[in-house]
Amino acid sequence: MESYLSKTIRNTSYASKMYDNIIKELFADKQVLANILKYTLDEFMDMSIPDIIAEMDNPVISTVEVDPGCTNTSNTSDPGKIEKTSEEDNVIGEGKIVYDIRFSVYHGDDKIKILMNLEAQNLSKPGNLGYDLDNRIIYYLCRMISAQKEVEFKHSEYNKIKAVRSIWICLDGNDNEDSINRIELTTKNIFGKEIKLNNLNKMQAVIITLRARQNIETSKHRLIAMLEELISKDEPEVKKKILAEKYDLVMSDNSGDGVKKMCNFSEALIEEGLERGLERGLAQGREREEIRGLIKNISNMQNMNLPKDVIIQALSLDEENYLELSNLIHSHEDFTLDELVDEYFNSTNDADEENESDSETT
Repeated sequence: MESYLSKTIRNTSYASKMYDNIIKELFADKQVLANILKYTLDEFMDMSIPDIIAEMDNPVISTVEVDPGCTNTSNTSDPGKIEKTSEEDNVIGEGKIVYDIRFSVYHGDDKIKILMNLEAQNLSKPGNLGYDLDNRIIYYLCRMISAQKEVEFKHSEYNKIKAVRSIWICLDGNDNEDSINRIELTTKNIFGKEIKLNNLNKMQAVIITLRARQNIETSKHRLIAMLEELISKDEPEVKKKILAEKYDLVMSDNSGDGVKKMCNFSEALIEEGLERGLERGLAQGREREEIRGLIKNISNMQNMNLPKDVIIQALSLDEENYLELSNLIHSHEDFTLDELVDEYFNSTNDADEENESDSETT
């Protein structure tokens, strides 16, 4: 009989999910978000990174879709997160959107609130998506506006509509496609006196295209170069050094910063499951390699004293999966990694034989 963990691995590419979660965690770091705002949006170009951070709410990351009716509960176990409604937009009759990252930022002396959304796109080309990405971006912008009714404004109080900004980071650019493009509303006078419209800046989107290939010439744009380094396959210590020295990202132990945590995640992931899982996919021996990667990653993360829920989220595991492997690790502390993998499959086979014997007896 196949174990629950084995079924989960067979039916789900955990490596790709884990990669998506880590990318979101990296981009949701406040230092990273502040750099993105500074180098893409006019409102923040003259502000320092610390000043931008000071005006930001805590970002919320969505890793799974949330069912309707389960959104108005506070995530009190994590003081760094705000209510779950911030990651989901569920409008009756319009369906549901689950955003990758959502947060608010305040601008100017009047502390004008701007609603922000950031999406990480592994695929952005129409041939891969089956649609043009700009159509989806326009849809997201419209939903970010329409969802404000009865939240930010009521009835006909349209002057209370908050500005929205949707930032899309595309990870599949060719070698010459590193770029930043902004989408915004404009007017064109066709006849007569041109009228002045003061609120066309309510909706804006930014598309940041990063290049997919590793080890290419550093981008001439600071933000793109920083983001490409952030998600690169460089050794974690090398990556942290570059991000700190070249791009002024704080990596000190007392910073409380997500970049340091996620670089540590990279250290745990890079050697085993992520690299092998993503590159080999459904190739022969995938299950054994992924079990090996999971055991290595759980052990590494536990050695970093990362909380159980953080490890479960990063590895896209159910709690039952996590406890099964964690118990295996701690009950055989003198085993090598390969011996732990052998023990896992031996115990699985023993369970199968026992179940078969019970079946024959009955």
